[in-house]
Amino acid sequence: MTQTSPHRNPNSPSPQRFPVVVVGAGPAGLTVGNILRAAGVDCLVLEAESREFIERRPRAGVIEEWAVRGLEQRGLAGELLKRAERHTACEFRFDGERYRFPYQELTGSHHWVYPQPLLVTDLVREYADVRGGRIRFGVRDVRLHDLDGARPSVSYVCPESGLREVVECDFVAGCDGARGVSRAALPPGRARIARHDYGIGWLALLAEAPPSADCVLFGCHPDGFAGQMPRSPQVTRYYVQCPPGDDPENWPHERVWAELRRRLGADGAAPLTEGPLIEKRVLDMHDYVTEPMVHGRLFLAGDAAHLVAPIAAKGLNLALYDAFLLGDALAARLTKGEEGGLAGYEQACLRRVWDYQEFSQWLSELYHGSAAGDPFRAGTTLARLRRLFTSRTAAAAFAEQYLGTAARY
Repeated sequence: MTQTSPHRNPNSPSPQRFPVVVVGAGPAGLTVGNILRAAGVDCLVLEAESREFIERRPRAGVIEEWAVRGLEQRGLAGELLKRAERHTACEFRFDGERYRFPYQELTGSHHWVYPQPLLVTDLVREYADVRGGRIRFGVRDVRLHDLDGARPSVSYVCPESGLREVVECDFVAGCDGARGVSRAALPPGRARIARHDYGIGWLALLAEAPPSADCVLFGCHPDGFAGQMPRSPQVTRYYVQCPPGDDPENWPHERVWAELRRRLGADGAAPLTEGPLIEKRVLDMHDYVTEPMVHGRLFLAGDAAHLVAPIAAKGLNLALYDAFLLGDALAARLTKGEEGGLAGYEQACLRRVWDYQEFSQWLSELYHGSAAGDPFRAGTTLARLRRLFTSRTAAAAFAEQYLGTAARY
């Protein structure tokens, strides 16, 4: 995808016009769209997949309390507050013992567990069915044009007609993820992508089985990390550390559960509740941050701008943070002529992004240091783990980062 001037088929429809075109119907794009519709601003959301696909696509499920309050303030948390599970503690398992970490007692804050497909379903319904927002599913070959001019536009191939349609706009919100066209639209000479590879993989699993504990479990084991993340009373997400690029077929049912039992085992722990594995895929752990997040009339949000490995469960939360800032700033610009929000958007986003990236790196050492094959790293990792449960100051600092509750970023 390159930034070009649109070339229309002579038989294509006349250009449409919307103040904002949102590319991508994930949590970030749909939240921006909902904020704009609530402010009375027309916008068009373009999505390459079908509505059914995005409402079922398995993704994250841990939402920080500040993010839920942000959704609630914008009228977007009704179903979430009815159906989500509230988590107030997590549990580390290392050196054959269990260590419960009651973060609500330390901070007064908690997490919500609400699978991302349910959140996307809620956001689509609110945007399209309640607030009357326009959305096109199944679009192909999206292109962005004249982003550094006063009259940008977005074009796409209509799935029904096969014709290229052009939409003129004032602003483009690029919310289409790591492989989308928005990030690729940054001029090569200006874009800087800072990337970090951890050199490890996680086997991501979904099991048709209830959680084996009432909270998130982190197993820091010499054989590798393992984690349990409840998703619902019937479905549980598990992670197992593995070599990067490993083949999921190397992990049959019996091997998966044997490794989970070993890595999450601890004195007094209840046996794991096993069940069929309905998803197996290997994630190579890496992070990136794209700068700038703004180019002319294009504003990136969510994974289009930055990716945080699932080590710290921060990706969905960062996407919502971007969307709150961008949606509010666009609404203020288009309804009141206020420029401050858009002018400060990138800096405000990147402060939290880099803080969350640093925490992800720190937490990775906590999870994986014991399995590094280096006795020195194993020793310092064990010291770091023990400190969380012997120093209230260390525990409070960890809880603040884990929950995203810092007063300022």
